[in-house]
Amino acid sequence: MSSLFSPLALRGLTLRNRIMVSPMCQYSCVDGLANDWHLVHLGSRAAGGAGLVMAEATAVVPEGRISPRDLGLWSDAHAAALAPVARFIKSMGAAPAIQLAHAGRKASTAAPWDGMGPVAADKGGWIPVAPSPLPFDEGDLTPRELTVAEINALSLRFADAAKRALDAGFEAVELHFAHGYLGHSFLSPLSNRRTDQYGGSFDNRARFALETAAAVRRTWPEKLPLFARVSSTDWVSGGWDLPQTIELSKRLKDLGVDFIDCSSGGAVPKAAIPAGPGFQVPFAEAVRREAKIATGAVGFITEPEQAEKIVSSGQADAVLLARQFLREPYWTQRAARALGASAPWPRQYGRA
Repeated sequence: MSSLFSPLALRGLTLRNRIMVSPMCQYSCVDGLANDWHLVHLGSRAAGGAGLVMAEATAVVPEGRISPRDLGLWSDAHAAALAPVARFIKSMGAAPAIQLAHAGRKASTAAPWDGMGPVAADKGGWIPVAPSPLPFDEGDLTPRELTVAEINALSLRFADAAKRALDAGFEAVELHFAHGYLGHSFLSPLSNRRTDQYGGSFDNRARFALETAAAVRRTWPEKLPLFARVSSTDWVSGGWDLPQTIELSKRLKDLGVDFIDCSSGGAVPKAAIPAGPGFQVPFAEAVRREAKIATGAVGFITEPEQAEKIVSSGQADAVLLARQFLREPYWTQRAARALGASAPWPRQYGRA
């Protein structure tokens, strides 16, 4: 029996298999509202057999968007726009999930096909905010340093967005603490130079992530799982690293987080990242072993046998695929055939 195609129980939610569609920004919104593109993009992966399908980084406030074209969940209108997406994913037998995010100092940038540079105010952009007034890269906008009151308010905005996600029909929420966005920029000493209770020591740098997780867990139903995506290392000396990730994961678990999505990098632009097949899997394995929490492996996972080995060997509880699902929306079906497992086709496709 395939381990990859065995069920995975997280609190009261049971996934039909251990294949997850990783959140991938689509840069296709107007005013943060989901539309037909999101329904088709996410729905096709659910119809293809994945166990969980996660919507892209979804901003909890307008200025938390990576680009002006990003998805948002800061009003009831945004929840209403997302409801058909969640409903269709669930109707296909997959669990609908959503990643809640704030881009921090990496906000107000253009979509990839528009050059990814800073977006000026007269083009719909804004001044980003961050723990410290440090631009991500040369030529980027210098962010405004957040006040303590603003930091406290943002944790509550994550909780508000989680409530709207529930109203929209999502069954899992992931907190985005990775890739140099706001949560990660508090964690990493490379981007956090504060001298108050949110900077300096590990306890202080982890405070925003922990307060946010606690606020969301108070809002999010006890029966449903809460995820967190982390950058397991900055790949830079003196930055965030795996031992700190393990300690953070232990504390997140104590607050009611159920699953750590283990990515890496993104804090600074010139890190030497040894990207390649399975290069981040050891992070998921270490966090799973040391923090005793369920983990997901992500990054250059493309082949069924590779994914099967990750799960069957206990390196992670699930795999998250991103670009491979862009290339192959029905990858789950190919994996099932390769591993001698079963993944139900939509009945409309039975004749094939």
